[in-house]
Amino acid sequence: MRVPLSWLREYVDLPAGETGRDIQAKLIRAGLEVEGVELLGADLKGPLVVGQVLAIEELTEFKKPIRYCQVDVGDANGTGEPQNIVCGARNFAVGDKVVVVLPGAVLPGPFPIAARQTYGKTSEGMICSARELGMGDDHDGIIVLPPEYEPGTDAIELLELVDEVLDIAVTADRGYCLSLRGVARETAIAYDLPLRDPALIDVPPANSYGPPVKVEDQTGCDRFVARSVVGVDPAAKSPIWMQRRIQKAGMRPISLAVDITNYVMLEMGQPLHAYDRHRIDGAITVRRATAGEKLRTLDGVERTLDAEDLLICDDSGPIGIAGVMGGAGTEIADAAVDPETGEVTGTTEIVIEAAHFTPVSIARSARRHKLPSEAAKRFERGVDPEATKAAAQRAVDLLVLVAGGTAEAGVTDIVAPRPVHSIAIAADLPDRVAGQEYGRETVVRRLQEVGCTVVGTDVLVVTPPTWRPDLTDPNDLCEEVIRLEGYENLPSTLPNVPAGRGLTEAQRLRRRIGVALASAGQVEVQNYPFIGEAVLDALGIEAGDPRRETVKIANPISHEEPSLRTTLLPGLLGALHRNVGRGTTDVALFELGRVFRVDGTAETLYHAPRLPVDRRPTEDEIAQLNAALPRQPHRVGAVFAGHRDPQGWWGKAQAWSWADAVEAARTVADAAGVELTVRQDQHTPWHPGRCAGLYVGEVLVGHAGELHPRVVKALNLPERTCAMELDLDLLTAGGAVKAEGPKISTFPVATQDVALVVDDAVKAADVEAALRAGAGELLESLRLFDVYRGESIGAGRKSLAYALRFRAADRTLTADEASAARESAVAEAATRVGATLRG
Repeated sequence: MRVPLSWLREYVDLPAGETGRDIQAKLIRAGLEVEGVELLGADLKGPLVVGQVLAIEELTEFKKPIRYCQVDVGDANGTGEPQNIVCGARNFAVGDKVVVVLPGAVLPGPFPIAARQTYGKTSEGMICSARELGMGDDHDGIIVLPPEYEPGTDAIELLELVDEVLDIAVTADRGYCLSLRGVARETAIAYDLPLRDPALIDVPPANSYGPPVKVEDQTGCDRFVARSVVGVDPAAKSPIWMQRRIQKAGMRPISLAVDITNYVMLEMGQPLHAYDRHRIDGAITVRRATAGEKLRTLDGVERTLDAEDLLICDDSGPIGIAGVMGGAGTEIADAAVDPETGEVTGTTEIVIEAAHFTPVSIARSARRHKLPSEAAKRFERGVDPEATKAAAQRAVDLLVLVAGGTAEAGVTDIVAPRPVHSIAIAADLPDRVAGQEYGRETVVRRLQEVGCTVVGTDVLVVTPPTWRPDLTDPNDLCEEVIRLEGYENLPSTLPNVPAGRGLTEAQRLRRRIGVALASAGQVEVQNYPFIGEAVLDALGIEAGDPRRETVKIANPISHEEPSLRTTLLPGLLGALHRNVGRGTTDVALFELGRVFRVDGTAETLYHAPRLPVDRRPTEDEIAQLNAALPRQPHRVGAVFAGHRDPQGWWGKAQAWSWADAVEAARTVADAAGVELTVRQDQHTPWHPGRCAGLYVGEVLVGHAGELHPRVVKALNLPERTCAMELDLDLLTAGGAVKAEGPKISTFPVATQDVALVVDDAVKAADVEAALRAGAGELLESLRLFDVYRGESIGAGRKSLAYALRFRAADRTLTADEASAARESAVAEAATRVGATLRG
């Protein structure tokens, strides 16, 4: 919110010498985020005056049209003689009043002005555009002033070119500060000065002969005020003071009716809308949209409406999206001049709408249609429902004053019942929260300053003002007292924190896993936990798959990703795609995080109780809250693309493969102290022939391998991208083993190699399991180091070569003991899988 200091002074009698920097410091201490103070016209120096064009000579001998003008500047040049000025603009004529800068002046930049020779003439100054005066970016033509200003009038004062503007970043809970009224209230409190509230004006009571209005959805619209003004001069222009205030507040003057509604919105925080009454067919109606309805909005775009959209309609259909943008069909018509009769035509009867809409509905419609309007920005933060009548009256008064209209006596004011919200708070609660004593009188005074009604002694019953919908709980009131008393005055006290218990075993496990994967050359990432249907389609996940049952977010950051993730792969693959797109082609990423699984319990979700803030929740409330949440298992995922080892003098590059994805899963299992079994499997989105099922005992805990080529193509990933995902809760369901250092034996190891021939259909995991079972307790480790297929062992057969390490904890093994253990392992493999010794 941009707040001109000259406008702010209209509501608060600030000390004469107070600068924008002084006010900035005061408001920051009061809790407002004032990002800066812009000095307008700081390097501007006159003479800058009003001039009247007396004559124009067209210079046609140049490449572009040039005009040599005689301009009356009164006595501003010291002689009273007309100034001769060369100008290239075409949007003015003889008799027009313009802004003239004379030699010796300095324009913003700084840009000194002097008489100079140009286009064969002497130009004694310059006729100015808005951009040259620092009033905006409009450089299409010079400024043409209303005819009532006399030549020689000081244009610096007339155009309010020297000012200071506060730039305030208004947080979502302080929507009332998106107005001069709200900022003036905070300024008055900060300086302990009275406030001239612009909403305190005389407003006639509602009656039955105002503009006809029907509110069918009183949940979405709990107040609607409508007023009419007739006899409006269609040729009337916005006065300069209004245009300048709108410009300094960061908006652009458009037309009289629009400028008035914007001016009142900036002044009071209540968005308004103006309709051409002749274009309204029947009564104005507020209702929800019918799915598929269409509306052409003021920006010229035809929009397909959603059933959630709150609409303003008449008998012909929608005429606006409530609180967001009006429709083109009822737009105020621009003034037009009949070339034959000179008669001015345009809108002469205007209906003013001032309404209060539910913030959530407006926010969703604005995001759905990508229309972040100034009105929507205020409605979604909450506006004062009691300001509607005053805002409508203010707009009517301005139309009467500036446009020569007549206000009709009819006043429409539809009000839905609204319960009064009061908060009970102990008088000493702010003292206890802040850690210092304020006292009851200070607490009551500060709450009354922000507009609250306060009754009670030891326990205060506080009714927040209608412009503060953010005050809902006792701690909100404490915050108001503390911020107004000054955060800088709070004592520095260390809290009494109980002794910590350190990390839980689950937390230690996740840290061990992260360290293990990072040590293996992978980089940890943290992705947003949001997904959409598009990525699930790209992964090839079919309907009926549990990963398709997602938890929808009520107010998503992006409507393209409205659900919580059911798998870590979308985020990891998205991060992989971004890295590859930015030139990092050799990538290995992993993520530890939660996924959100409905598991067929959707009917129990979304019914969470609202927990209290003034006491600890009961066990029943906590149980209800937990019952309303989806299951949230911890998972670990990893993705691989490109090369594990780059090419160099040492040899060829080594690409990441499905084996690395499986090894990453083994690394996780080792960190958890769990034995992982790898079996061939088929599971979307992995390649059906290069997918491993990861088991602990007989429990499937995850998958690893190479992604399906269709998935790689759909997500625009590098060829042969690999991935792994494990459910950590299932992995450690039997209890994770605490981390232990490696055991170093003083006895030597006995190594025995064995090559077994089995059918191609036999899984290496089954052979390994048989060898482990047969080798017994002396087996320390087992590693597959070679797979061979060839004519020497026959078609449909393969040779698996294993290295077996044997060691005893209490003695040196003899050769006979090691050989016996090897033979026992081979015998068990022969029994289980039909293995025979090769050769």
